[in-house]
Amino acid sequence: MNGQKTQGGTTGALQKRTFGHETGHRLLWLGSGAAEIACGRTIYTLTREWGLWLPAGTAPAQLNHEGVQCRELCLQSGSAALSADITVVRVTPLLRLLLSRLDDPAVTDESRSLTTAMIADLLESAEDALVVEVPAASVLEPIVTALLAEPGHTLTLDQWARELQVSTKTITRAFQRETGLGFTGWRSAVRARAAVEWLAAGMDPADVASRSGYHSASAFGAAFRRVTGRTPGDFRPCPVMSPVD
Repeated sequence: MNGQKTQGGTTGALQKRTFGHETGHRLLWLGSGAAEIACGRTIYTLTREWGLWLPAGTAPAQLNHEGVQCRELCLQSGSAALSADITVVRVTPLLRLLLSRLDDPAVTDESRSLTTAMIADLLESAEDALVVEVPAASVLEPIVTALLAEPGHTLTLDQWARELQVSTKTITRAFQRETGLGFTGWRSAVRARAAVEWLAAGMDPADVASRSGYHSASAFGAAFRRVTGRTPGDFRPCPVMSPVD
């Protein structure tokens, strides 16, 4: 399994980067912060702990990021694959250490090949990953557009039903059919996805709660835990340790 040179970049403004991977596998991971990557109608969240496996032959994926460093490991299409499907992977400290070793120009080709094989062996899916399916039903388009643009949008299911002149059951069934979630569950997932990015960027949790459409930090924390199984504090930036004299 031969690894090619890793690539990365940072920016302070919102950027869109497309990964076309028809001829090889890709492993994406972040140096810090959080970002989203969309493939088809699925949105994946990347953090320091969640990377993304993009196998050869799948549709191009678009990364939307702001002020984060996205790294990329390119692998030959004939290499052993973690999965034939796009998969969120857990970026453990050991995996990050091995990935950083590939940046060392002194690493020989033999050592690089061995390190890449070790990386492949360590890849495992992240069962707690935050993945949002974007429904395509026309009746849901106004809701989906509004919430993706502003996750804190406060219209309730009843209010949306009146706005769209359909029943609440119609909306709920459409969401469940395409995402496996009802309106409230899908909205919570969209809010959690956005909150992870804001928290990772250093925004105060109280401000994240308000921006996410919750009236209190406790309500936000409870909803966030229901979606992610974790606390908002888990996604805040790690403090920078001062060097010891």
